[in-house]
Amino acid sequence: MKDNFDIFFRRKPALMLVALKRIARARYGSILAKEVDCTYSHAVKILQSLEKLGLVVFEKKGRIKLIKLTKRGQEVSDDIENIKRVVS
Repeated sequence: MKDNFDIFFRRKPALMLVALKRIARARYGSILAKEVDCTYSHAVKILQSLEKLGLVVFEKKGRIKLIKLTKRGQEVSDDIENIKRVVS
């Protein structure tokens, strides 16, 4: 059965934003995928959508892409956490 959080949000994208906020440094896509329990390819698709919305940015360091929250992404993540706290 779905919990109340699932009624309001798609779980994986919301959890990715919250995970990025929780540790305030840039992260790898593979690390985020493990944290929210999804495949790397699914995580990349979600992250690309979040980038189009202006919620995350990618920083290329050599062969590695790091993901960081934007200011707007930080605000949305805060809102998600507040709603999760209220409905859980």
